[in-house]
Amino acid sequence: MVMISSEKKEIGKVAVITGAVRGIGKAISLKFAADGVNIVANDVAEIPQDFIDEIQALGVECFPYKADITDFNQMGEMVSAIKDKFGRIDYLVNNAGVTRDGLIIRMKEEDFDFVINVNLKGAFNTIRHISPLMLKQRFGSIINISSVVGLMGNAGQANYSASKAGLIGLTKSTARELGSRGITVNAIAPGFFDTAMTQNLPENVRAKYLESIPLGRYGTIQELADVVHFVANCKYMTGQVVSVDGGMY
Repeated sequence: MVMISSEKKEIGKVAVITGAVRGIGKAISLKFAADGVNIVANDVAEIPQDFIDEIQALGVECFPYKADITDFNQMGEMVSAIKDKFGRIDYLVNNAGVTRDGLIIRMKEEDFDFVINVNLKGAFNTIRHISPLMLKQRFGSIINISSVVGLMGNAGQANYSASKAGLIGLTKSTARELGSRGITVNAIAPGFFDTAMTQNLPENVRAKYLESIPLGRYGTIQELADVVHFVANCKYMTGQVVSVDGGMY
């Protein structure tokens, strides 16, 4: 459960969060909303009404926007709609991501392309359309959700690892380009978290992963949301990769 402070610190600010309505994305959305930040919730599917109600119960606006982040033009249309509604974007969290695992000797080209398009090109599309507004504002914070496997690789995830490593390169380059206007760009590299995906893993696989984590447990999505929120509000940190993995890497 996300702790809610009685003191609203960020009244009127706006956060755009992709893949916002489930798992880690939902926890991040609730964390920002609890701090008084209006939420633009993007997903490729319809945004559930119960998610909208949960965000708005925290006293902020929730602007649901169904769009495909891999579509450059759709992202441009989304940013135009946000500008019309709020006139500003303070935070961008590129959280949307997919997997299509398989050993590289058997991986289909379409599975490689799909993962790269969603995880990496999708982040480029949002940054490309949102950064001009942040440059004009002379402030903003961009967080790209990478992964521990973007740092160390993982058998059976060549496509996913490549996409997440690419996000790190995108983060560092964009940080250098936008820093002079007061815009920070950082990446978060999560390890294994207690989500629906990890809960569905076979017990022997879960046990193997746990052996590689010095803290001996999976992280909670609330712990990750806390780090994302903290890094997003660090004014003198940019171009960094923050690992949140229980010491795994």
